[in-house]
Amino acid sequence: MTATTADERLLETSPLRKLLARPELGSVVGAVAVFVFFAFFADSFLRASSLSTVLYASSTIGIMAVPVALLMIGGEFDLSAGVMVTSSALISSMFSFQATANVWVGVGVSLLVTLAIGAFNGFMLTRTKLPSFIITLGTFLMLTGMNLGFTKLIDGTVSTKTIADMEGFATAHDVFASTLTVGGVDIKVTILWWLALVGVASWILLRTRTGNWIFAVGGNQDAARAVGVPVAKTKIGLYMGVALGAWISGQHLLFSYDVVQSGEGVGNELIYIIAAVIGGCLITGGYGSAVGSAVGALIFGMTSKGIVFAEWNPDWFKFFLGAMLLLATLLNAWVRKRAEATT
Repeated sequence: MTATTADERLLETSPLRKLLARPELGSVVGAVAVFVFFAFFADSFLRASSLSTVLYASSTIGIMAVPVALLMIGGEFDLSAGVMVTSSALISSMFSFQATANVWVGVGVSLLVTLAIGAFNGFMLTRTKLPSFIITLGTFLMLTGMNLGFTKLIDGTVSTKTIADMEGFATAHDVFASTLTVGGVDIKVTILWWLALVGVASWILLRTRTGNWIFAVGGNQDAARAVGVPVAKTKIGLYMGVALGAWISGQHLLFSYDVVQSGEGVGNELIYIIAAVIGGCLITGGYGSAVGSAVGALIFGMTSKGIVFAEWNPDWFKFFLGAMLLLATLLNAWVRKRAEATT
């Protein structure tokens, strides 16, 4: 090797190569295409009020899609995420009502219990070595039964009692379900929760040692363990992150509608996973981003509301969602191959 030969590690990466390496590139292209499509076919889509509605619909999915994306980057799934949202809301409501306490007491108890459910998922996964599909499917079934059983046992019906007249409800509503008016446009507070979670999750992934651990355990957990990565703690923490998102979403559900139906949430876990996959997360783990999950949720919001604004039959929504999932997965795979080819 001559003295003039450049060390490959010192070569600067071109802007194009950096762009192609971003996991959310495919989803951004898809989001632009969906936006242009509905802007053309739905006359009311570009109104400020309509865009606010789109963002709200996106945020209700995005709050959960962010921690689910981090979990998928870590190589795992959580099929209990949807019903966990309902469980969180039910715990807050029933504890507050039965204890006749300030609703913030119920909110705090719900946080502790929901985090415990997430820790249980992570603990069972790391101790039993069973696939996360089996572990969280079991939790999904248990929570589904408990939601219905306890609600009927305590309240006598499938829905909770009203807590709107209890102390603390107004302030809790402001935190989890309020509407802000900016420039004459109503903005739901969930949008702020969503953006905050995206920012925190991006910082964790890109700027902290924990982020390196998440990518490592998702890529090859045996190799990660060999170099000292705390695999068990990382995965338990990721499941608790999903539980935190479920708690936030559950409190929004409760304080938006005052009462909670015990059967809600079933099937939503697939929507969260779809948003993460559309956003660039790989099923096999080790690849993805928080920003990508946000873009995936935005695509979901634009599609679900765009069909309404275009006055089309909403029965076709699932068809469009499935088509977008396939197209986004193919596009993400193509982008990743292009990125690998340019390195």
